Formats: sequence, C-alpha cells, structure tokens
Amino acid sequence: MDSSSQPMNPAKVWVQLVVRMAFFAVALMWPAGTWRWLDAWIVFGIWVVFAVAIVRYLIRHDPALLAERMNMSTAQKDQKRWDKVLMLVFMVPAIGLYVIPGFDVVRFGWSDPFPAWVRIVAMLIHIPCFLMLAWVMRENSYLARVVKIDKARHHQVVTTGPYVIVRHPMYTAVIVMLFAMPTALGSRYALIISLLVTVLLIVRTYLEDRTLYRELDGYPEFTRKTPYRLFPGIW
Repeated sequence: MDSSSQPMNPAKVWVQLVVRMAFFAVALMWPAGTWRWLDAWIVFGIWVVFAVAIVRYLIRHDPALLAERMNMSTAQKDQKRWDKVLMLVFMVPAIGLYVIPGFDVVRFGWSDPFPAWVRIVAMLIHIPCFLMLAWVMRENSYLARVVKIDKARHHQVVTTGPYVIVRHPMYTAVIVMLFAMPTALGSRYALIISLLVTVLLIVRTYLEDRTLYRELDGYPEFTRKTPYRLFPGIW
C-alpha cells in the first residue's frame, strides 16, 4: 500500500490542521494589514468548523481517505503527468485567491466592496457547499487530491450519493465556493482569479474524466447512467 494511504496518527492530523488554519488566517489578514476584519473572521470560522467536523468524521470512519486528503504533495505515485503540470499552474492563482481580498478591500480599497447583504448571502452559500463536500467524502473513499488510479486501494467507481447527479460533485461545490469566498470578503478583483481557477478546474475535470473513462473499470457504464460531469443539464 502507498504510504499516503496509510492511516495517520490523530495527534499529527490535528497539529497539521491547526498549522494549515493558521496559515489560512495569515493569508487573509496579513494583506489587509489588520486583524480587525469581521468578514474575514466569519469566513475563516466557517472553514474551521467544517475542517474540524470532517477531520473528526474521517478519523473515525475513513482514516485512509483522511491520509489522502492531508497529503499536500503536488507529485505523487501513479499521478498523471499532465496533472502534475496543472497542479503547479494552480498554485499561483490559488494563493492569489486568498491574498488579493485583503489588499483590495481593506488595505488599498481598489474596488468598492459588495453590499452587506451580498456578502452575507455569499457566506451562507458556503454551508451547502461544505455539506456537499462532506457528502462526497462520505461516499467516495478514493478522493485523492491528485488524479491517479489508486491501485493500492483497489480503486472502484462510486455511483451513489451525489454521484447520481454529476460525475464530479466535489468540483461542482468547489467552483461555487471559488466565487462565494471572494464575494463574502467583498472583493471584486479576486473574482477575476476565481474565473481563472474555474477555467483550470474545468480543464482538469475534462482530463480526469477522460482518464477515468479509459483506465477505471466500470466508468464507461457510469457515464451512461450519470451523463453530466459538473452541472446537470449543462455539462
């Protein structure tokens, strides 16, 4: 079995989570130049609640998946070569998605922030998105961060839960959140980054779907039962 699939020490998992959440907070607040940014703290709090809840669930019910999700390496065993390139391309705009709102909304005021009601709606949109992500993780134990056929864990097609609706429900939720987070923070300029990352994610969805079709047993049959990749009735 690949070492990335081995269950992790729970204490190590919690330490890693605290470190990652600390970096997340700094990435939001340092560009703003202040810790007194209520919208950012609310968004941060929503993310922390989800992270703690999903880690607790996975520690008890799917430690192998937890190990996969905690593995932040952009180059893993059996990962597709094209995905390694895409992961590197993702990094710069992904960092910008966290950093730009602070510069835009608080420190320099490049653009007028969204009205309060728009920011509140965007904050609330996080909740169904996180519930969708939790549902996906409950159903799919092969949900690696990179594109690979996980032979070590006998990778199988998952056809239950949200996979009845679309073939890549995690990406669907992530795309919505790509726009919800900068909107919740009031940043118009960060939405440009959201659009760029969404395009990259759609490209990755297409390439991943093609890989699974060619290499994962049962996937062609699954595509006939669930014809849409990301959005029902659209694509």
